[in-house]
Amino acid sequence: MNKKAITTPREQMLKNIRKALLEKRDNPYPNYEDSPLYPPNHDLLEVIFAEELNKVAGKFLFCEDEIHFIENIIGLAEEKDWLKIICWDTKLQQLLRKYDYPYIADDTNFVNAEVGITTCEALIARNGSVLVSSAQQSGRRLSVYPHTHIVLAYTSQLVMDLKDGFALLKEKYEERLPSNITVITGPSRTADIEKTLVLGAHGPKELYVFLIDDLNPDFKALGSQVELDL
Repeated sequence: MNKKAITTPREQMLKNIRKALLEKRDNPYPNYEDSPLYPPNHDLLEVIFAEELNKVAGKFLFCEDEIHFIENIIGLAEEKDWLKIICWDTKLQQLLRKYDYPYIADDTNFVNAEVGITTCEALIARNGSVLVSSAQQSGRRLSVYPHTHIVLAYTSQLVMDLKDGFALLKEKYEERLPSNITVITGPSRTADIEKTLVLGAHGPKELYVFLIDDLNPDFKALGSQVELDL
């Protein structure tokens, strides 16, 4: 008595896959890879970045020059009553020191830091993100641990997409890419507990991006010793 072969669902699936691989079919989407992923956006990169950063609960401040940056950060510190502000970037320290802005230059009492001020590698307009790396003097910790993260960036660092940001890194570091590259998109967040959104669960609760227009022909840094090497 011949027994009818029994085909399991797994065997049937593999059979269908083998059959599909043997059959030649025309690509139904021949131009898929060449088609744009996003609709065209003709707004200025500054506008796109500011809008996207706002969507992820970040705060954007445009500054005409470095003096305007100092004025804004002084006003913000007074409003927030910040006392423990850490900055490890030496050239950014020179900028702050020129106007007697108080900051902590080492990691003394780092666990009690309220604000970390850093530069960045690039700003990604498409999703309002900040690109930082371990090669910066702020290292891996300063953009992560304090409750508030302040980023100083320049319009020359603005790019549309992440691939453009990586191109800047490649141009800057060539074959010696940083060991850690991080994309920061707004304050850290989680909704794991009862589906309630909580900011600052795994990092800073607040993210401020100060953007200085260094592409304006009238832009002047505050003295040659204060020009930021970004």
